[in-house]
Amino acid sequence: MSTTNTVTTTAVSVQNVRKVYQRDSIQIKVLDGINLEVQQGEFVALMGPSGSGKTTLLNLIAGIDRVTSGKVVVAGTDLTPLSEGELAKWRSRNIGFIFQFYNLIPVLNAVENVELPLLLTPLSGRERRERAMTALRIVGLEDRAKHYPRQLSGGQEQRVAIARAVVTDPTVLVADEPTGDLDHQSAEEILTLMETFNKEFHKTILMVTHDPRAAAKARIQHHLDKGVLSN
Repeated sequence: MSTTNTVTTTAVSVQNVRKVYQRDSIQIKVLDGINLEVQQGEFVALMGPSGSGKTTLLNLIAGIDRVTSGKVVVAGTDLTPLSEGELAKWRSRNIGFIFQFYNLIPVLNAVENVELPLLLTPLSGRERRERAMTALRIVGLEDRAKHYPRQLSGGQEQRVAIARAVVTDPTVLVADEPTGDLDHQSAEEILTLMETFNKEFHKTILMVTHDPRAAAKARIQHHLDKGVLSN
């Protein structure tokens, strides 16, 4: 995983983005003219009430969802014209996902879960395993490599999920309520770990949270309300 400082560049550019969902004959406006610039190496928190559009914005940046109008450019790539196949390939190279509920595969042990994103790369089995063990070492779980999710605490499961998110050395980490299912101590440990990835490995992080304590760990905070973004 790279620790090299690079010249500051724009990692994420959201330009006049609107997102509207069609439900039968009803149009539901979720995002209304969003503009957002995130520089490489920033740690940004997106806050707002439930239904404000936070997760939708995160999904657009991660290439999981598509804009109704406007443009999203991430890591120098305009996501708007990409096909589903091109988007999938782009996500595998550029985005690391951290979710509230971990999304670990129960029948795979920790190191096998971390290896999953590497199956899409040309790495050999030995190289995949070495890379996965390195990621587990960074999150402090090298000694739990052979443990299954059911044998881990919630905080440990989230650490495995973070190792899985960073194992491909992605350009951007997107985290959707990463501490929402954890007790206070485990949440603090996860947030400290995310700070480490930001400060030591210069990872760009966008985190959706409703928790002011979590948001305080970010260097920049933005608030979403009824689809409109403010500082």
